[in-house]
Amino acid sequence: MSINSPAKVVVYLTPWCPYCRAAEALFARKSVEYERIDVTGDRKTRAWLRERTGQTSVPQIFVNDQLLGGFDDINALDRAGQLDPLLAVPPS
Repeated sequence: MSINSPAKVVVYLTPWCPYCRAAEALFARKSVEYERIDVTGDRKTRAWLRERTGQTSVPQIFVNDQLLGGFDDINALDRAGQLDPLLAVPPS
């Protein structure tokens, strides 16, 4: 399904991360616009992500300020048919 997402999607990533590229490819296939935040060398943002998510890995994907997790998480949601409904909800 290809959608033009009204949801606010933010992806924290690094350019060399294969899971980050896979998440970007999934969103590209769905025509989802998202904010791309490169955390390479950004210790302050990485520390915030670690505090907020409990994870040190990227990507970390938020939809309407709700953490969905990394690529494996959004891929599982997509396979279960649960990602598109999340992407269809505009931020409140």
